[in-house]
Amino acid sequence: MGSAAVFFVIFAVVLIVLTVKQVPQGYHWTLERFGRYTRTLEPGLSFIMPVFDKIGAKINMMEQVLDIPPQQVISRDNAMVTIDAVCFYQVFSASQSAYEVSNLDYAIRNLTMTNIRTVIGSMDLDQMLSQRDHINSQLLTIVDQATNPWGIKITRIEIKDITPPADLVNAMGGQMKAERLKRAQILEAEGTRQAAILAAEGSKQAQILEAEGQRAAAFLEAEARERAAEAEAKATMMVSQAIAKGDMQAVNYFVAQKYIDALGQIASSGNTKLIMMPLESSSVIGSLAGIGDMVKDLQNKKG
Repeated sequence: MGSAAVFFVIFAVVLIVLTVKQVPQGYHWTLERFGRYTRTLEPGLSFIMPVFDKIGAKINMMEQVLDIPPQQVISRDNAMVTIDAVCFYQVFSASQSAYEVSNLDYAIRNLTMTNIRTVIGSMDLDQMLSQRDHINSQLLTIVDQATNPWGIKITRIEIKDITPPADLVNAMGGQMKAERLKRAQILEAEGTRQAAILAAEGSKQAQILEAEGQRAAAFLEAEARERAAEAEAKATMMVSQAIAKGDMQAVNYFVAQKYIDALGQIASSGNTKLIMMPLESSSVIGSLAGIGDMVKDLQNKKG
């Protein structure tokens, strides 16, 4: 009786273990009955029929990274380069990934390598080095479409490195150095040209300002001469009127003015070292004293 109870307890424990399954988070398990897929067990506790049912495949549903080994590819312009890439994917259907393809990682890796050779082989080396984002996008579209029946989603394909041969790298370095030297020479020539243009503009503006200054000075000088002529004309008219009336002071003023002008021209001569004043100069200077009286008389007459 005791052995039977022990056997019954052991049988019950084994039955419970075989019936209850605990699926961890991030995984899906496939369930098979007599070797045929029936359903998928999701995370948590699940119950199956022991002996009849068994766990088929334990599928990781989290996003996974798959390293693509380096490979040599010939570009369209016959340049041999080494390509290194990485692929990110996630399973969305456990049953398809388990039963539609054998060795999922191996299949994704080889499919990606094949399409890398196809995409890179259709591009020139310059395009390959400058359009890495375009290469990633094109690979992602092609590989994701091809792997969709396998129940997986390709989330990203990234080209990690593109390595040309050493001699080609040296040639590219020389080309880049020549291009930089060319740009430097162009910039220097542009700077010289701009400096010459600015200097010419400055000279032009200086000449314009100088011409305007000369024109303004000539205008002011002409205006001064005009005013002096007007004053001279008025003075001559006043003297003429005074002479007509018999005023001797006006005569003396007219003679004295011409005499003083003549003395001024003699004094301004560059060769003149000594000026001899004639005796009549004292009488001429004395005649200037009558100018004030004549002006006062004219002002009294106007008043």
